[in-house]
Amino acid sequence: MDFAFSEEQEQLGRTVRAFLADTSPETEVRRLMETPEGFDRALWLRMGTELGLQGLAVPEEYGGAGCGPVEVGVVMEEMGRALLCAPFLSSAVLATTTLLRCADEDARKRLLPGLASGELVGTLALTEDSARWDAAGVQLTARETKGSWRLTGHKMFVLDGATADVVLTVARTGDGIGVFWVDGDAAGLTREPLPTMDPTRRQARLDYHDVPATRLRTHGDGWDVVAEVLDRAAVALAAEQVGVAARALDMAVEYAKVRHQFGRPIGSFQAVKHLLADVLLEVESARAAAHYALLAAENAEPTENTENTYNADNTDPELPAVASLAKAFCSEACLRATAENIQVHGGIGFTWEHPAHLYLKRAKTSQLLFGDPAYHRELLARRIGMDTDKGAA
Repeated sequence: MDFAFSEEQEQLGRTVRAFLADTSPETEVRRLMETPEGFDRALWLRMGTELGLQGLAVPEEYGGAGCGPVEVGVVMEEMGRALLCAPFLSSAVLATTTLLRCADEDARKRLLPGLASGELVGTLALTEDSARWDAAGVQLTARETKGSWRLTGHKMFVLDGATADVVLTVARTGDGIGVFWVDGDAAGLTREPLPTMDPTRRQARLDYHDVPATRLRTHGDGWDVVAEVLDRAAVALAAEQVGVAARALDMAVEYAKVRHQFGRPIGSFQAVKHLLADVLLEVESARAAAHYALLAAENAEPTENTENTYNADNTDPELPAVASLAKAFCSEACLRATAENIQVHGGIGFTWEHPAHLYLKRAKTSQLLFGDPAYHRELLARRIGMDTDKGAA
């Protein structure tokens, strides 16, 4: 497996970085995180129509670029560096991947073009009060009456759930787990923004009161689709965490060069040099883990046959294990880099006016998203065939 990105992928990263430098500086991030929506709809449309970012992973027949997880990861890393306030993870990763992994051609034709262009914002509603990321955490119920489905229950911590136009909802049915398409303005659906540690990424509580829904066709139980989506989302988030960590390290290094104490830059002190060197090692190791996971996800991408259904045999058996490995390692590396950035800055790093705390808050919430490091280490052990109960004994 070649870890190096192609020249086109490198150029994509440079283009996105330049675009975000112009459109998402710190002043804009602070402005948007105080608005009700939490992002700029006009900029979101520009990202879809001018750069085609939301449609990177969408096949060309649905209006996308037909790229893969690596390109999405390149973009996620740059968005992490800029702390972009936009529903890219929820819409371009979670919702889009769910539609692509399902076997519902009608839903893909109706929803993917809008998601790719930025005209629509999508999300995946999975977690509930237990905050579990497994099938046991799904308690919202779906019942079929005279050929139509109705959902009852609630979802918690839904990314961009208060503003999404398309809410793909995971619900429990009489025959297992199903994935349902719900319009954001559907009758009986109420959405409440939640207070969060990270103001740059919105979450919401969604209450379903006999909400009409369309069940998406899947091969087998719907949880198989959700599990595949979560692995790919964890990989994309790991790439974003690398961007957050790298920017925090850059900030610390820049400050260590200009902050003087006792007549010398603090970066010349051995303790500071060793601290920054350790953080650099972790950031580069996290980058390697994330890149490997992105390439594994690329190798696991399915192909469509003539009936527009996916060939389930075209999978990379490494992906589930690598996804958990990358998420666990990148979560901790990102949190350490952002915390040490504040330590290097000293008192100014703790102030509201300095951006260091914004990166720390993104790191902490991302650490918990899709499961914390302990959860993914246990998942990794299971996926590589270790018996965790015997190991504990």
